[in-house]
Amino acid sequence: MALPPHVIIVNGMDVFEELVRLRGLGRKCALATIVDVNGSVPSYESAKMLVREDGTIIGTIGGGCVEAEVWNAAREAIRTELPKRLSFNLGQDAAYDNGLICGGQLEVFVEPVLPVPQAFIFGGGHISKSLSKVANLAGFSTVVVDNREAFASRERFPEAEAVHAAEYEEVFPRLAIHETSFVIVVTRGHRDDMRVLRLALATPARYIAMIGSKRKVLNLVRELEKEGIPSASFDRVHAPMGLDIGAITPEEIAIAVAAEMVAVRRNAASPWRTLAMSVCGAGSPRAALQK
Repeated sequence: MALPPHVIIVNGMDVFEELVRLRGLGRKCALATIVDVNGSVPSYESAKMLVREDGTIIGTIGGGCVEAEVWNAAREAIRTELPKRLSFNLGQDAAYDNGLICGGQLEVFVEPVLPVPQAFIFGGGHISKSLSKVANLAGFSTVVVDNREAFASRERFPEAEAVHAAEYEEVFPRLAIHETSFVIVVTRGHRDDMRVLRLALATPARYIAMIGSKRKVLNLVRELEKEGIPSASFDRVHAPMGLDIGAITPEEIAIAVAAEMVAVRRNAASPWRTLAMSVCGAGSPRAALQK
């Protein structure tokens, strides 16, 4: 089995440098490593191959049917974010079919390499101040944006990767929001929340959350739908944000939101959605509108 014709193998590039570069861009990839060799194989123990999201490859683990199968496993690892261990027995039949005169055995470990998730927090109030700290402790890199200089300051958010004091529409185009990003909308009021939510819905962000009562959320959804935003877009919105743990204080709300973010990040199999504080229990704002 050969590699698909669209796969491009890039030579002359360091696997680890490219891995770091991709993580810095917020992109997923998968690293395949030969971890065990017995007998004659077309490569060597510790050989590595890096597979990007688009299927292009850097490095090699020997070519032929082994590399093609590992490539498929790497694409699956990127999709599921789960590692996999593969075993191959290069018998004479397989060897001659693929031009590999060997006959040994090898094991390959395929692991997804995920970027540090970024949490873009819009609004610099009390909840944001606590959420930035809690999210940072949970492994998220935080970026805080507020259109008030007194609230968007390094003194208030020393742990944040970046703090922006400017109008949301001005800052938004400069933010690298992609498929692994988390967007949390917790500004000072209804209109600002709608401004940011409108912008967030146009991104591929993995998680979009907004603070507010159920009534406020439904009103915002209705207003944005009147502007022509497709109703299906709101299926991605977690609002009201966080898990329903009875949180009252800013610190407790931050914990509830961070817990929901972790559940989304880890593709949690537990029934955490039953605790989601969405407008219809475990559903989306759009579903509530249809009731």
